Amino acid sequence: MSTFFVTPDAITPPTIRMTGDLLHHLRDSLRLHPGDSLTLNDGCGTRYRVEVTLVTPQAIDSRIIDRQTEPAHRTSPIVLGQALIKGDKMDWVIQKATELGVATIVPIHSTHSVIKPNPERLEHQRSRWERIARDAAQQSERWTIPTIADPVDLAEICRQYASAPLKGMLAERSSGPSLATMPLPQDRQHPIVLLVGPEGGWAPDEQRLTQEQGFFPLTLGPRILRAETAAIAALSILQSRLDEIERDKQDRRD
Repeated sequence: MSTFFVTPDAITPPTIRMTGDLLHHLRDSLRLHPGDSLTLNDGCGTRYRVEVTLVTPQAIDSRIIDRQTEPAHRTSPIVLGQALIKGDKMDWVIQKATELGVATIVPIHSTHSVIKPNPERLEHQRSRWERIARDAAQQSERWTIPTIADPVDLAEICRQYASAPLKGMLAERSSGPSLATMPLPQDRQHPIVLLVGPEGGWAPDEQRLTQEQGFFPLTLGPRILRAETAAIAALSILQSRLDEIERDKQDRRD
């Protein structure tokens, strides 16, 4: 059953009203009718199963049948610090990172980034990224939509996550530990921060800065990957390892 996000102010139990873009998608593309069922998510940890009661040009009204609360978080939240890359590639990283469960995506200004965002278009660009993340969260049936931060420089993201127990920077030809084998934190309360560079890689002074701030240089192996490939490969490895840790904990409890 498809899951769609609504704003909390759309929910007035026992009803939920859908308007705007969601209305047009459900009415015109999916052709919902009274009596149809769907799942709505408030993005704050509550999911509703509803039945459509009324479809008009202005709104779709629905009746709440059941509700569920998001299970407790099993693993550490992941923060992806992605150096800005060319438009469609950045969109792709945001989409796939959302599907892979990241909690926060922080675009980073870097020395070798090909694109330099126009401050006057920043709000428009961020709205686009948020829309991509929302659509990907719906498709992958997530409980929440990841936070898309405003672009920052490398020093700022280092400052923001100074207390994170695991902070890593992917760097080509790195002699650092492999993300596939390095120890992962057991504490679920603090984020794991992963920095991925632009098409031209991290500049030497950027690598020095992050290491001075406690970031590990990490490798994915001997191959030189494109920026967007590296981000998704790293997130896949990390999520697989976190799931394995959780399974081991569950086996010990059983």
